[in-house]
Amino acid sequence: MLKVNPKKNLGQHFLKDRGIAQKITDTLTGIGYSSVLEIGPGMGILTDFIIRKGFPDFRLIEIDNESVHYLRKNFPEIKTIITGDFLTLDIDAYFDCKFAIIGNFPYNISSQILFRVLNYREKIVEVCGMLQKEVAERIYAGPGSKAYGIMSVLIQAFYSAENLFTVSNEVFSPPPKVLSGVIRLRRNETIKLDCDENLFIRVVKACFNQRRKTLRNSVRSGFDLNTFDYHDFHLRPEQLSVNQFAELTNWIGMNLKSSE
Repeated sequence: MLKVNPKKNLGQHFLKDRGIAQKITDTLTGIGYSSVLEIGPGMGILTDFIIRKGFPDFRLIEIDNESVHYLRKNFPEIKTIITGDFLTLDIDAYFDCKFAIIGNFPYNISSQILFRVLNYREKIVEVCGMLQKEVAERIYAGPGSKAYGIMSVLIQAFYSAENLFTVSNEVFSPPPKVLSGVIRLRRNETIKLDCDENLFIRVVKACFNQRRKTLRNSVRSGFDLNTFDYHDFHLRPEQLSVNQFAELTNWIGMNLKSSE
């Protein structure tokens, strides 16, 4: 289970361009779900367009009380507006079906939001959102890319990641100092990894924490093993696919057991 830590300072930048808002909303496919949760709607610029798409079950979660009051007053047709933090939301209490997430995600917690999505991947079948472009690039990057890392591997193990479009900082208030990227994640067919998932997470983190070193050195530093003769140990972590990390995890698991 991936751990996330709530933060009080959300670093929110509010979108003010309705054309971009509609474009983001249109990234929702509606395939495999009829429920949608918008995270951090603020003054509802995305909300307005999502309502028009006619999802049978549309809910909001907003941490700011003033925004919640505004949303309830201006969008009375929305039956469920949750006052709270997505990072601590009891998702099972609110959703007993598959659903999608959309939002202009606060920069400071966008990674934490996506790691929490992984913990509920059997219910969350799609994520459409805007986040810092640098973070977006880490999500959809493939092996061999400088942006490819921990987030790339863990998310792509269970979701297909699409880079949809870039958004200028001029369409926000206040404008951030960086560009934003809009991505879409769609749940892939992987139900369970062909390895111990908790060990998989440890292996991926251990390897990328020393990404400039070969796998032999990073694994040697992170695990107490009897042997270091794995066939891919000459490679660096950014060269391995998700499946190759699963194979490495199984090899490490086998050798950890033999050393006990």
